[in-house]
Amino acid sequence: MAPPGQVPSTRRDFRLLWTGETVSGLGNSITAVALPLIAVVVLDAGSTAVGLIAAAVWLPWLLVGLPVGAWADRMRKRPLMITCDLVSAATLLSIPLAAWLDALTFAHMVVAASICGTAAVCFNTAYHSYIPIVLDGRDLLEGNAKLQGSEAATQVAGPGAAGLLAQAFGAVTALVADAVTFLVSAVCLKRIRAVEPDRAPDEARVPLRRQITEGLLFVGRDRYLRPMVTWGALINMALMGYQAVQVVFLVRTVGLNPAMVGLLLTSGSTGGIVGALVAGRVSRRFGTARGLLLLQVATAPFALLLPMTTAGPGLLLFATGAFLVGIGVSVANIVVGSFRQTYCPPRMLGRVVATAMMINHSTIPLGSLLGGVLGDAVGYRTAMGIMTGVVALSWLVLVMSPMRREHDLPRTHEPEQAHAEGPKQRR
Repeated sequence: MAPPGQVPSTRRDFRLLWTGETVSGLGNSITAVALPLIAVVVLDAGSTAVGLIAAAVWLPWLLVGLPVGAWADRMRKRPLMITCDLVSAATLLSIPLAAWLDALTFAHMVVAASICGTAAVCFNTAYHSYIPIVLDGRDLLEGNAKLQGSEAATQVAGPGAAGLLAQAFGAVTALVADAVTFLVSAVCLKRIRAVEPDRAPDEARVPLRRQITEGLLFVGRDRYLRPMVTWGALINMALMGYQAVQVVFLVRTVGLNPAMVGLLLTSGSTGGIVGALVAGRVSRRFGTARGLLLLQVATAPFALLLPMTTAGPGLLLFATGAFLVGIGVSVANIVVGSFRQTYCPPRMLGRVVATAMMINHSTIPLGSLLGGVLGDAVGYRTAMGIMTGVVALSWLVLVMSPMRREHDLPRTHEPEQAHAEGPKQRR
């Protein structure tokens, strides 16, 4: 237990981390809208070019996700995160600077998106490993809930802010706002006082390939992490699959105007905010394992309401489905993230986080492609039905895992042999 004198410092450090992440998250939401706008308005790019820019942001997870996890376990987290913030800020500022000099090219935007994507891989991997350093283990669930809630809130406010900035000052100027948020994040991180533990001297001498393999095997062999990662990859594919079609579905099939589409799409992010607010209560009332399963069983099937959407009162079907799915996904992110941070050995947390996120993110482009192909092949409503059907059944992956027999997820990792012998000892 931490001495009483450390509590204010811990809270101060978390507030700085929370503030920096919230501001940076708002900037990222702005960039998600501003980058495509710049490509279309300034460079007159088509949909394929915009898709390539989006792919450049996600591709680094597949290319460098695993080695970054090993590197993050070898070095101090805060300097790495500050460096990533500064690199991202400089890269984003290069785009408006080039545009004002009439020198912006499509290649410049793809390279910038790749650099920012790589910085995001490094930052997020170190960030998830850094939270347990700032927070006491007992406060992790509450802290992750606050961070998840802020992320969901910025996803609601960010696109609207981007639209207003682009309308008032131009899409290029809107991108400057994101660069500033990265600088704010760097300043907040610089002011954190928490001291990171020293690494074992012999750990840096372990070959990188061996460390990467250890992380993969740890996730692949663990009876809790393995189904969690499988579920995450499956639901990410299904979520991105229907999200790739939903705008076209709402405009061309349901017949909505852009303003109404934007309003409906905030339902999922609003559900994410509510999920962050109730995650702690659900976990305390039902247990972390049982609460996670109950929320997935109770919310995921409502995804089937989305393809049933019609004009008029039928729009409530989309809003309700997106809202409840958003709650389930938000609670799962909080519980699973908190579980990893307490369950995994600290020396391996970076590799475990990177392995899980690499696998989960790898299905995002696959889901987008699959949803788009299905939309053109069988129609938008049918494609929505197929992908939301996968979301509705995704909870089966978790139910078939050992957590169905648990009230709470374990707080520390135990060898598989101990799990195998446990039931015999209790009989």
